[in-house]
Amino acid sequence: MLCPAYGPPEVFRLADVPLPTPLSGQVRIRVEASAVNSADWRIRKADPAAVRLAFGFLRPKRPILGISLCGTVEAVGNQVSRFRPGDRVFGSAGLGMGAYAEYICLPETACLAQAPSAATPAEAAVLPFGGMTALHFLRKAGLTAGQHVLIYGASGAVGTAAVQIARDAGAIVTGVCSGANMDLVKSLGATHMIDYTREDVSAAAVQYDIAMIAVDKLSFRSALSLVKPGGHLILSDAGAGDTIRAWGTSLRESRRVLTGMAGEKPEYLDWLRDRFEAGAYRAVIERNYPLAQLAEAHRHAEAGHKKGNIAILIDSAGEQPG
Repeated sequence: MLCPAYGPPEVFRLADVPLPTPLSGQVRIRVEASAVNSADWRIRKADPAAVRLAFGFLRPKRPILGISLCGTVEAVGNQVSRFRPGDRVFGSAGLGMGAYAEYICLPETACLAQAPSAATPAEAAVLPFGGMTALHFLRKAGLTAGQHVLIYGASGAVGTAAVQIARDAGAIVTGVCSGANMDLVKSLGATHMIDYTREDVSAAAVQYDIAMIAVDKLSFRSALSLVKPGGHLILSDAGAGDTIRAWGTSLRESRRVLTGMAGEKPEYLDWLRDRFEAGAYRAVIERNYPLAQLAEAHRHAEAGHKKGNIAILIDSAGEQPG
């Protein structure tokens, strides 16, 4: 699926392209599934405008988008020792993207790992984005057992991952989402719930050791008020203005504000796989779409009300959303 120009979901065009050949140090993966996350649709529409500086000013320099993936290693180049043909892998294509296609070549040093043995392609494909983002920030915030952790936007891709990771660490989790999604978030491990459509979370005068704001729908001042002195505020979806405010606040106050891009590490994937296989972590998928309906999948994700993740089934051209 090509993205020849920045714009609405309708810019996508299904096309045949040459089969990529793995170079030295690369593996070719037959992609079984990908996902639509906030990074994917933001790159597609160049929002924020700074996207153009990194991905092409007039049009995407790499017209095949898609970051998260699950697939099977089909061929390897010279000097590859980490994977071999037949290995089922999952992970991230990084900012080079390319996962919205039947095949992709990636360095064996890319953020890839052996996929969970019992996971469906869709489940394995949606684990990396939210899971690695939440792991990165919560570990950076020093997450430990017994802490009180608030997750704002607890029903999205990052939020559902963060609730499970905090619960797994022994934290006391408060989830913030709409009333329609409260049962889902409770099932993931939140012990306290706040319906943001009925209650102003920042007006409750309750503070937390860690507050993770997974959606950019709360003002910086309101978000900071949720954090105890010495605690951490995580803004995983911060814009440029809040990133600057975060830097200044961290210098002036005991409360530290974490923003920026989340790190992607194979060890994060190993953790997600191991916890998934142990039954302690689950992939939350609202809908599966075939690659041919990628525009519709992007439109749904961009609307901002999805539960968990949206998976893209690469080789299921005729499958309907569900």
